[in-house]
Amino acid sequence: MITIDGAQKSGSGTIVRDAVPLAALTGRALHLINIRARRRPSGLRPQHLQAVRACAEMCEGGLKGDRVGSREIWFTPGRRIRGGYYRWDIGTAGSATMLAMCVLPLALFADAPVTLSIRGGLFQDFAPSAFHFQQVFLPTLAAMGATVRAEIVQPGYVPTGGGELLVQVEPLLTPLKPLVREQPGRVVAVQGVALASHLAERQVAHRMARSAAEALESFRLPVEIQELNDTREKPAFRRPAPQPGAALALWARTDTGCLLGMDMAGKVGRRAETIGKQVACRLLEDIEQGATVDRYLADQLIPFAALARGTSTYRIPQVTDHVAARLWLTEQLLGSRWRIAERQVWIEGIGREPHQ
Repeated sequence: MITIDGAQKSGSGTIVRDAVPLAALTGRALHLINIRARRRPSGLRPQHLQAVRACAEMCEGGLKGDRVGSREIWFTPGRRIRGGYYRWDIGTAGSATMLAMCVLPLALFADAPVTLSIRGGLFQDFAPSAFHFQQVFLPTLAAMGATVRAEIVQPGYVPTGGGELLVQVEPLLTPLKPLVREQPGRVVAVQGVALASHLAERQVAHRMARSAAEALESFRLPVEIQELNDTREKPAFRRPAPQPGAALALWARTDTGCLLGMDMAGKVGRRAETIGKQVACRLLEDIEQGATVDRYLADQLIPFAALARGTSTYRIPQVTDHVAARLWLTEQLLGSRWRIAERQVWIEGIGREPHQ
């Protein structure tokens, strides 16, 4: 059994969401202590609880200490990672995309295709939006050889949640390929989605899109932002959101194949124009840093690079707590090696073989 101290580095839920699936892939029993020690409240929250239970279910493993508020858990991996259909409901507005990212390493190494139906929040602060997951994260993962599709079935916002994300994963046939993104290149296009649920009369989607486009005008970038008004009469997806809410996501493509994104959810008191301007300005900040991935991809890609065969390298906008935590954790659990110099990251993957 390996013991991982959740108070290390970021001391956040990232350590929880990575430690359990990576332990399952190594076949090592895990004792995770001081869970979310640097967050208030500490311990497992509903979204983390559902994540560790989902991992245990997929690998037919054992789990103890799994309750809301628990500061330690014991996890014992099973003998196989089972494909098939899974349906999970976080029960709150906790992030459905983070749950999907947690189990995705397992799904890629499953013994059959995997379909995930996850209910929870799809657009909120401090979590990747479903748009960023669809349009930025998954296409970047596809460059490493992963085949994953995601569909927004129903939008879900804070505080109700109630959204649904459908994810379909094809198991790998060969090891993941390393991601090599060394040259940022020139931005050739910026695209985006402005979504507003039950807010059509206030033109929230249009105002977010217009504000973002105006903020990008001086950089003379081609900008194409789709405006989606989600109503009970005309849902933007299969089903309308259960409550009002909004979200904006932008992503930029470069002529060297890089993809950088940025997003923000609506919030009471947060004006549509503020959302549009801030999302555009933050995206431009990452581009102007000469980064080849955005500030979110910078850490999201680390577990997959650590599992790949070969050395991944990409330039990040900044070394965040999450980057430091994930590099440390993958070294502890997988034995992958890494280094950072002037915001260029190198990760030597272990070449984990797919299910045989």
